[in-house]
Amino acid sequence: MALNVNNPIEGMDTVMMKDDDGDSSGIMTEHEKSMIEEERSFYSLGAEQNEGDDNIWGLLSGVGGNIYEWYDFAVYGLLAPEIGSSFFPEASRELQLINSFGVYSAAFLMRPIGAIMFGEMGDRTVGRKNALVISIVLITVPSVLMGLLPTYEMIGPIAPILLVMLRMMQGLSVGGQLAGSYVLSIEQSSIKNRGFRGSLCDASSVGGFLMASAVTTTVRKCLSSEAVDSWGWRIPFWFSLLLAPLLYYIVRNTEESKLWSERNEQKETEKIIRESEQINSRPAVLDLIDSPFRRRQLAGMIGVLSAVASSFYTLFLWTPVYLSELRGLLSEADADLLNFIVVGMYIFFILVAGKLSDMFPHRTDLIKIGLPGLIIACPVMFGIFESESVIGILLGQLSFGLCLSLVQGSMAAWEVELWMAEPTLSFTGVAIGHNVASTIFGGTMPLVATFLYYQSNGIINDSDLSDLQVLLWRLTPGLYISILGCISLYCVSTLVRHPHDVRTGDSQWREQLHQENLKYRRAAKEKRKRAVAASESTWASQVNGVISGNYQPPNN
Repeated sequence: MALNVNNPIEGMDTVMMKDDDGDSSGIMTEHEKSMIEEERSFYSLGAEQNEGDDNIWGLLSGVGGNIYEWYDFAVYGLLAPEIGSSFFPEASRELQLINSFGVYSAAFLMRPIGAIMFGEMGDRTVGRKNALVISIVLITVPSVLMGLLPTYEMIGPIAPILLVMLRMMQGLSVGGQLAGSYVLSIEQSSIKNRGFRGSLCDASSVGGFLMASAVTTTVRKCLSSEAVDSWGWRIPFWFSLLLAPLLYYIVRNTEESKLWSERNEQKETEKIIRESEQINSRPAVLDLIDSPFRRRQLAGMIGVLSAVASSFYTLFLWTPVYLSELRGLLSEADADLLNFIVVGMYIFFILVAGKLSDMFPHRTDLIKIGLPGLIIACPVMFGIFESESVIGILLGQLSFGLCLSLVQGSMAAWEVELWMAEPTLSFTGVAIGHNVASTIFGGTMPLVATFLYYQSNGIINDSDLSDLQVLLWRLTPGLYISILGCISLYCVSTLVRHPHDVRTGDSQWREQLHQENLKYRRAAKEKRKRAVAASESTWASQVNGVISGNYQPPNN
């Protein structure tokens, strides 16, 4: 079946699909035609982008920025019980925890806004590097102020209001930081190292959690629980001041992405990529959502990231609270210590997975291997917790972390490669897709998991259940992750297109795509020739008119 793009009826909004014998087999709408043309352009441009030179400063700025930002962001979640008692003292212990996680989720509501704001800066105005600098400054101020914030007993209900405002400022910054580090690092990378460099960015994000876990564990080990509840919870917020100057120096000395710089400097090339000067003047987010193909890519990207985002925050943020505050299986200090070990091992897992992803022919191969394991491992982890064995609890977390690392190891490179065909949209595409998924599925995960726990725990306490039934109800938070894992597997397998599809597709399909590309280029070339001929004809008639004295200038 071949696409007949030469519509004989001018102005007609459909094109005909014809078999090789010329018989009409259907009508394609303008929307479907646009989808096919954009997909063809996506494959032809996205798969060939290899302008990176593996610049080390770009990698250092991304890694350092992620460690810093995610340290500041994670400290709040790890100190949720102490913050809840300081800012919501009149609530019950359960409501204190829910209110504290509610403030945590408020920061996620700002992440899509931050994604749009920093995407516009990174794609259209200041570039990737300067957008990272701005995000670092934006998260430092609220982190320090949070460590100085008066409690509810000092200033009353104004305290939690200020807490929410500071968390929202942090969310605005994180909305651009992680996407910026992905894009800057991957665009400066050669094709053979994209998976590994992307895994370094993700590992550094986990490293921020590791540092936050280390600092909070140290504070809880060195101080009494009364001191931590009273004032010790402020120390981890102040610790970020030690990192800010070094990080600012690294990012300021980083080179700008060559891929973005060349597109930004060469106006003619940018005009071709963005189709017209008028479209290029619009905000990047509008250009992103106007295209049916990009909308499908964005929706699929959010679906793929749903399981990763929810699993990440479940494993590293909510599980320590579950083991200590909710189930009472471990003390807070011991839960933090296990979390510290799991985070450290996860960094190793994700780096190995990132390196492995560069060895597979298709970027999604390792993702498709890891997702079925993730679907099974999460409820199994909650089942192992019921053994009340420290070794069992650790092994359950490590097995879930291993499956998650297989999915996340190549995820950063996969996200950036989805948008590399459009350098003036790539920051926005990565930022919006990643942060919308993190907001919907990551930011709400502590609340959803806590709600599911209390609901299932109420059923267990109010009913006469067998041991097996009790165990099944304990798996409820893990089963929620399993459902999201199934959604992710569907999206990555059928919905999202990736430049590597051309590399691993069926040989006949690739040949057909090649022939379609040749036809498309020939048609475009003929169209340009006709436009040039028409222009020359108009110019010749005007010259003849001037010579003969019959020329009349057009009315403006």
